[in-house]
Amino acid sequence: MAEPDAPPTRRPTVWVNCAASLDGRLAFAGGKRAPLSGPEDLVRVQQLRAEADAILVGVGTVVKDDPSLRVHWELLGRPAGRNPTRVIVDASGRTPSNARVLDGSTPTIVATSRRSTRRFPPHVRTVVAGADRVDLAELMGVLYDLGVRTLMVEGGAEILSSVLRAGLFDRFSIYYAPTVIGGTTAPPVVSGPETRGPDEATTVELSRLERLGAGYLATYVPAKRR
Repeated sequence: MAEPDAPPTRRPTVWVNCAASLDGRLAFAGGKRAPLSGPEDLVRVQQLRAEADAILVGVGTVVKDDPSLRVHWELLGRPAGRNPTRVIVDASGRTPSNARVLDGSTPTIVATSRRSTRRFPPHVRTVVAGADRVDLAELMGVLYDLGVRTLMVEGGAEILSSVLRAGLFDRFSIYYAPTVIGGTTAPPVVSGPETRGPDEATTVELSRLERLGAGYLATYVPAKRR
């Protein structure tokens, strides 16, 4: 993961990454997983994971997809190495007890809120940040203090919305698959509260655009950082 300029606050360098259809959907109707990344993008994502100190997802992704969040070293043609620390944002303690992220194979942090009464296994570090929701800015400060310098954010839509709208990122890469999904229940790249006007919109600048396999990869930076 080539590091961009140092972030303006005491937090890790944050790289947001996702794959979407041409009409900006992360999955099929109802959130059913969609294989949007082509072979070339899968390799790119594994390289990003391999170079990150930690990888962050929301509990919705854990519940629906049960990801391992490990590096698939076989796709990189390399011997297995260090996996990034897994960070799960789970304000109310919804992570299933049998989820792969709790299997103890890789250091794992569950970020929760003060309203959660859930107790996680002893090998899982619990970080409390926020009253009712996880305060991502506070969480990133804690991660920085724990030694995380590069953080990869993979979603889902609510986490992507929170990180992007709060400006808590340094790079945002999106792989556009040659697929149109449509419909009304397929999750968009960004969800969350309505944007009522231009003053509430998050502005980015295109840093790089490239063809990648059958799709294309666009990388953006926050406009204010340029």
